[in-house]
Amino acid sequence: MLHYNFVYANQHNFFANMANITTSTAQTPPNNPNISLCFSNYLHSLSQTPHRLRKRMFATWTPDQELNQVRQRSGADMKRKLKWYDLMALGVGGMLGVGVFVTTGSVAHKTAGPSVFISYIIAGISALLSSLCYTEFSVQIPVAGGAFSYIRVTFGEFLGYFAGANILMEYVLSNAAVARSFTEYLSSAFGEDDPKTWRVEVDGLVKGYNMLDFPAVALILLLTFCLCHSTKESSTLNLIMTVFHVVFFGFIIVAGFCIGSTNNLVKPKGLAPFGVRGVLDGAAIVYFSYIGYDSASTMAEEIQNPSQSLPVGIIGSVVITSLLYCLMALSLCFMVPYNKIAEKVSFSLAFTHIGWDWASNLVGAGASLGIVASLLVAMLGQARYLCVIGRARLVPSWLAKVHPSTGTPLNATLVLGLCTAAIALFTDLEIVIEMISIGTLLVFYLVANALIYRRYVIITRNPPFQTLLFLFLLSSSAVGFSMSWKLNQQRWGLPLFGTSTVTIIAFFKYMVPCVSHPTGWSMPFMPWPAALSIFLNVFLMTTLKKFAFERFAIWACFITMFYLLYGVHSTYRAEERESTGVNEVNPSSAVQQIKLDIQV
Repeated sequence: MLHYNFVYANQHNFFANMANITTSTAQTPPNNPNISLCFSNYLHSLSQTPHRLRKRMFATWTPDQELNQVRQRSGADMKRKLKWYDLMALGVGGMLGVGVFVTTGSVAHKTAGPSVFISYIIAGISALLSSLCYTEFSVQIPVAGGAFSYIRVTFGEFLGYFAGANILMEYVLSNAAVARSFTEYLSSAFGEDDPKTWRVEVDGLVKGYNMLDFPAVALILLLTFCLCHSTKESSTLNLIMTVFHVVFFGFIIVAGFCIGSTNNLVKPKGLAPFGVRGVLDGAAIVYFSYIGYDSASTMAEEIQNPSQSLPVGIIGSVVITSLLYCLMALSLCFMVPYNKIAEKVSFSLAFTHIGWDWASNLVGAGASLGIVASLLVAMLGQARYLCVIGRARLVPSWLAKVHPSTGTPLNATLVLGLCTAAIALFTDLEIVIEMISIGTLLVFYLVANALIYRRYVIITRNPPFQTLLFLFLLSSSAVGFSMSWKLNQQRWGLPLFGTSTVTIIAFFKYMVPCVSHPTGWSMPFMPWPAALSIFLNVFLMTTLKKFAFERFAIWACFITMFYLLYGVHSTYRAEERESTGVNEVNPSSAVQQIKLDIQV
């Protein structure tokens, strides 16, 4: 009876508060002094920004807090229905459709030539090293936040937010670009020669934004509603499509090797017509293809037996995908000389080039299905990221809510689906692809740094100065090596910085002790794999073009301003409420959070 009265009183207070808000809103004249009061309170909050930054910028959470206290802010738990093969299928399905069908043709034609498969090998090694870092974190901290959560518990709130915002940018832009590729391959499946046939050109818009793609928008909205319904059913659909997709890849690989010719690999200008530089530049671009395994790590709250399933799912998906990427790229270059490879719908047009028109239509249909599978996984992952960022109160808290019956982050899924659809309607792939690569590489770089710091400082309890100095020297040496390569200083720059990089890693391993086997799965041979991941990510970032860094700088300024104007104040107020014993998951605190969001 006491419990009933307590719940009834809370419900009564909740609805009374909501009624008061509604009544005061309806009865308030336009010049309401409360609006002026809210504005003055916000100005007062802005005046406190330096103090709040000092308190919140480097604030960290423990893994236990992340797993329990923070997760409860979503109201309901995500449902653990997935198994290891679901996770592997999600990783493979998320990567396959993105890379081969979107980037291979343009990289082979303009950047790397027939050696594009070597670009995939280099990018795959870097992705594998990064996936090892992700795996250890996901086993130790099995939450849906991925890189955001890993960096936040290690380096603090701001760097975690910065990484999370970049991951979201990468997801939204890549999903929009991939959805537009879906339209191109689908038109090819119906026998259209021009990839732009199904788009609507608008004369008044700027070039690159003037081809409206309504099929891409329809696909994104359809997948958004599917993901709102259930994670398990979406995973089962992805598993079916992924199995079919792998069989379809096998057909392309076998056909390419059987009917192609090795002469196309060396003619007209050899295996690497653009030199070693072209191969490495191509590796930075095709790295865009390895985003999917990151989506798999965000399923940590929905996987059964995460300590065993996560390593198998994440690492296995990267290895399988890398192998298929290399074979697909080789089969394309077997069929067509690199200078005749089409930049768009390259695999469909390659079969047309050899006279297999029926296979061209089949490839268009199969590629479309693969792109649907990759979009499904990527959109699954992006919603989990936004949900966990909402739990941290860095964005409005209603984005963190999990629907009690479906167990999915409904609000986050809908918001990101609409954003992705809006970008897919206007923006061409060429405008966003390098922006996507720089964001991905930066986040993977931060995760590798965070793993070394966590293993050597937080777990082993060494003084932080030694590890921070090591990370600084390693990054500086990697930048020096990369700039020597970029500025053609191979004679002295590459040997100097290459030797210094190996020396720095070896000296740190010898001098600084480390817990070799923390609880659960752990990265072997530390710090070598994580350090090499840092080096490769820095190197690949420096091969990108200048405009990618310019656009990234604009995005970095925007998200930093959002943190200063909203995020730091929201988390500061949330921390104040928790320190005074206010429970964020009860109804009255939900009203307080609504008031906070309105005020800020």
